[in-house]
Amino acid sequence: MLLVSIIIPSWNRADLLESVLKSVGEQTYSKREVIVVDNGSSDGSRSVAAAAGAKVIRFEENRGFAEAVNQGIRAAAGEWLLILNNDVTLQSDYIERLLETASLEGCDFLAGKILMADAPDLLEGSFDLVSRGGYAWRCGYGRPDAPVWSQARRIRWAPMTAALFHRRVFDFLDLLDVTYRSYYEDVDFGLRCAKAGFWGRYVPSAVVYHVGSATMGKRSARVYFWSARNQVLLLAKHYDAASAWRAAWPIVIGQLLALLAGAKHGHFLASLAGKIAALGPAARALMANKTGGPEAYRVLDESEGEIKALQESLGFDLYWRLYFRLVGR
Repeated sequence: MLLVSIIIPSWNRADLLESVLKSVGEQTYSKREVIVVDNGSSDGSRSVAAAAGAKVIRFEENRGFAEAVNQGIRAAAGEWLLILNNDVTLQSDYIERLLETASLEGCDFLAGKILMADAPDLLEGSFDLVSRGGYAWRCGYGRPDAPVWSQARRIRWAPMTAALFHRRVFDFLDLLDVTYRSYYEDVDFGLRCAKAGFWGRYVPSAVVYHVGSATMGKRSARVYFWSARNQVLLLAKHYDAASAWRAAWPIVIGQLLALLAGAKHGHFLASLAGKIAALGPAARALMANKTGGPEAYRVLDESEGEIKALQESLGFDLYWRLYFRLVGR
């Protein structure tokens, strides 16, 4: 049996941490180690982790999701690395089902079906897709579970809410980009994977339940700030000037609609502040010498086509209806 290292970044919410550790302990796949990276919790999270037999890495302050995951990867001994949010619980055969698919398909990473913990007939997510304008869709979010979400498929993006990666991916690409701090670091990593030729599988029979933004709060101002900021940084990091110009209209439309989405949920100012905070770093990143801009455009263009196909088959969300109408795709 291969060793699976389970990496759980955590910040407060000892109750949620206790739940995820309990579900990890009930897995049918037994060869595993558990690493909890504590981001300066002020509650009993460290004691909960230690009592469950996990290795605990302690930060004195909250360094963000990306740095916590990176520290967990550095400490991990497993050939496969399972990254989990602290607000998920796993069905007992989750790891076993992912590894079965990995052994058959030879893929580099895997993601399962994510259901809402408080409404398990609704999807919290599956796999991610991203537009040329930098807006990521957690595919199926908020929709009823349906046959389309029970079909295995090849994927480029595995949401790090819960995802299994072979160590070779990190050995080749290095770790998560800590400049994102929280949100979109997994989207960035997925784009890096796609550009390098790594690929994954969506395994719908592997199921997790997710509370969703339990640490920062659902739809909190901080969530909108970091998401808004990091959408811009993602594009500036991966596009070169020519590719950015080619995608200029989708970028303008995508980012304006993202601001409107923030306004719809009462967080226009937080979203706007995130965009403004990104301008300086994004300008420097865009003008830096880089390769891979055309490849990034190609990957995002194909991903956007997949978004449209799924939206057409399921019925358009308002954001995507407006986006595709305005970009003329």
